[in-house]
Amino acid sequence: MNNSLNKIFFIAGKIILLTLFFFALTAQASDEWPGKKTFVIGFAQDNMANDWRMAQVMDVKKELEKYPFITFFYTDGKGQAAKQVLDIEDMIQQKVDILITSPMDAQAMTPVISSAFQKGIPVVLIGRTITTQDYTCFIAPDNRQIARQAAIYMAQKMEGKGRILMLKGVDGATSTIYRTQGFLQQIKSYGGIEIAVVKTANYLRNDAIMVMEEVLEKDQKFDAIYAQSDSMATGARMALKMAGKDPKKFLMVGIDYISEARQAIRIGEQSASFTYPTCGKQGAQAALKILKEEKVPKQIRIESIMITKDNVEKINPIF
Repeated sequence: MNNSLNKIFFIAGKIILLTLFFFALTAQASDEWPGKKTFVIGFAQDNMANDWRMAQVMDVKKELEKYPFITFFYTDGKGQAAKQVLDIEDMIQQKVDILITSPMDAQAMTPVISSAFQKGIPVVLIGRTITTQDYTCFIAPDNRQIARQAAIYMAQKMEGKGRILMLKGVDGATSTIYRTQGFLQQIKSYGGIEIAVVKTANYLRNDAIMVMEEVLEKDQKFDAIYAQSDSMATGARMALKMAGKDPKKFLMVGIDYISEARQAIRIGEQSASFTYPTCGKQGAQAALKILKEEKVPKQIRIESIMITKDNVEKINPIF
């Protein structure tokens, strides 16, 4: 009998605690986030087939799932600006409380993002921006500065002479534009270095494999590879190996600093990478501040660190 009563009291106690916890969360929602008790945040992503893009969404989700009164959902543009535009139009129709996005094509996507902003939807841009100031907050490392540092590092390692193969990201994305501009502006000061080949691989390793196979089949000559993402650098290494070439014989620099890059740097198949955090956590934190009606900066710069064999064991990859 006593055991049965103890079980009943134990279960009743748990129910009371859970009820109090629920009311505490509800009170938190109404005290800290004025005006509403529930919120909807939508993330219009570029391409979930890209491992970095997937990690970016998961970082936002991880930060927001701490708040049960916030509904978070995301869409997949499947690497098509037109699809990403439609996804944002749908979010405008749904009247989301916050729009988070990383626009695939700055020119093509500025009108719809501006429309959301002008209709009163706060817009948080992470990693990439648009051509106007019609957004609430933009969060990213400095792509031009990363590219300039990459150019300086490569020029020094090449002793001011040689041929570089450049693997570009998505055409039209501000990350690609700035990573190209910054690199070319810096490298032109080294008269003995030539940009011998430029290929677009859309930040995808499979695309990098395909364009590298084309370069190798045509026997286009290069001494070094500047890959605007480590996923593309990984694809380049795979293509070199499939062609019977040793990646260690080529100077290779990437951006992002993912796990594959760390391992490649460890074994000498990649010389350097630059950290490029997904900014997902920071984007979610900015969204939370906006919901609380707190001020957020128009632009937040995230630090980028150059990774070489000297510090590869001291700094963890972004994923």
